[in-house]
This record gives sequence, structure tokens and C-alpha cells, in this order.
Amino acid sequence: MYRIGIIGCGKIAQVRHIPEYLANEKAKICAVYDINQERAKEIASALNAVSYESVDALLSSGLDAVSVCTSNDSHAEIAVKALDHGLHVLCEKPMAVTLEGAEKMVEAARKNGRILMIGQNQRLNGTHQRAHELIRKGEIGKVISFETVFAHSGPETWSVDPGKNTWFFDKKKAVMGAMADLGIHKTDLIRFLLDDDIASVDAKIVTLDKRGSDGSLIAVDDNAFVIYEMKSGAVGTLRASWTNYGPENNSTVIYGSEGVMSIFLNPEHSIEVAKKNGERDYYDVEVMQTNDNQTSSGVIDAFIDSLDRGTAEISGEDVLESMKAVFAALKSAEERKEVRI
Repeated sequence: MYRIGIIGCGKIAQVRHIPEYLANEKAKICAVYDINQERAKEIASALNAVSYESVDALLSSGLDAVSVCTSNDSHAEIAVKALDHGLHVLCEKPMAVTLEGAEKMVEAARKNGRILMIGQNQRLNGTHQRAHELIRKGEIGKVISFETVFAHSGPETWSVDPGKNTWFFDKKKAVMGAMADLGIHKTDLIRFLLDDDIASVDAKIVTLDKRGSDGSLIAVDDNAFVIYEMKSGAVGTLRASWTNYGPENNSTVIYGSEGVMSIFLNPEHSIEVAKKNGERDYYDVEVMQTNDNQTSSGVIDAFIDSLDRGTAEISGEDVLESMKAVFAALKSAEERKEVRI
């Protein structure tokens, strides 16, 4: 039985980490911490766990592993502390808000011989895993280009403290906006689907519509438009948006030399493969989670399995490559030029 601590008791902890740990017979939540002490005490009471008044106290309480579910700005600091305490770490995305922070996390995991896993749950979705297999088998031939989109109406209805004062809009706590919240998912996904890394980035990252409680545009981006060139030579686009005020779009289209694969684009089928000879194949595997339709992400089970094996399923070292592309996109947008990684 793994003794687990939850650091940060906000929405992601409440709807994913906590219930998924409770559903795993190899895990027991023993400790919680949140900057809102009342919230932490309520959750601890419901879980028959201990609520700690500081992260350091929780890390010294005899745990095996922790989930880091805090605001973006504290991920790296808390993860490194936990790893240095000899604990395994599951950290929410984005991994860190600076490249240096992400690199320190990877180094701390290596130095301490502990697992650092990042919650890039789109890799674990059954449909994405089937698509990965089909692409690897050459179902659509050589990949030429792609389009990947993650767009919804914004995090203000998702946050544990909903509304326009959500920490997602706070530059100090979030640091980055839609690109870090949604763009990291699709950046990591395209690397996973194609078994390929990103070589260069050209991006426009902007704030177009989202406003805070004072009526002014928020200080972080609400839209990102990115062109990725892969090391294989494939070129494609990524769009991340908090201003899609219609149905959520979490789709990917891969254009190959022998056909086109559409993932979560056709509402009737999770994967549609249209061959250049006119044939069409359909695969119905698994739906995609949305903010309004929460299902098991598989992240906690994968983390526990990783602890059993001694190797991380979605390692910090691997996700570091995705973060490099995100930071390159931010630099590209700021400097208005292509950035090579």
C-alpha cells in the first residue's frame, strides 16, 4: 500500500486525483495540504487523513509519494522538495513555468532515484493510444502534416473558486494562459502520436477576449496559434483557445501519404481513417474527457503502476521535451520570429 499525500486541494485534486486514488486498492491518501486551510481540513476529514499546515510538514510525514496539484508557479519548487525528501512525485501540467524549473525537477528525480511523472493524460486516452498504434503501423503512410486543437470557453467555470478572479487569470500564479493550460496537452500529444520531436516553432500567442473582474483583458494569453516543424520534416498547426464559446473541440487530424486520420473530429466515431483509394475505416475506442464530462483519466493508475515497475510511464524527462516546445512558442511569439529547439 502506497501512502499518498495531496498537495493542493483544488478542482483537479477533487475531481481526478482524489477519486482515482480512492479507486486504486494499492493507494491510501494519508495527508493533504492546501493554502486554504479550511478546505484542506474538510477534505482530510472526509478522507480520514491528516491536514498539514505546511508543505514541509507534509513531506516529512512518512509518505511514499505525493500529487502536486497547486498553481503553476509552485510546481517546480514543491516537486523538487518532495523528490529531495525521497518521495515519488506525480505533478500536474504544465510541468513548470520556466525551462530551468523543469530541468531542476528532472535532475532531482535522477539524483534521488525517484519517479517523476507528469499528468499528461491525453497520452493515456484509449483512442489516442489506438491512433498511435495505427500511425506506427503505417495505416496512413508517411506523416506529412497535422492539425491539433484544444479549445473551450475557459477555466473560470472549472476552477475550485469559479469566476473571473480565478488563479488561472493571475499572471503571478499561472504565469502562462491557454498555451500552458491546453497547448501543452496537444504539444505533448503530437509528439506521442508521431513518435517525433519538435525541431522549430513559429507562434502567435495573444489575449483576444477574456476579461477579468475589473473588465480589462487578462494578463495571460487566451489564444495560441502555433506552427510546429517536426524533426522528421512533418509540419503542422496547434491551436489552443479559452474563447471557444460553443462545444469543446479536442480534435487532431493527421495527413499522411496514404490517407487522413481524424481523431475526435467525427462525432459518430472516435477515429476515422480516409484512405486515398476511397476506403474508410472507423474505430470506436474511448471518448475524450471534457470539463463537463469527467471520467477516469487513467493517470493515477498509471502512476501506481509506475511505482510498482520502478519507471515512470510519462516521465518528467520525456515531458521536458514538450515543455521546451511550449517555451519556444512563447519566445517565438514575443520575438515575432521562428525559434529552433
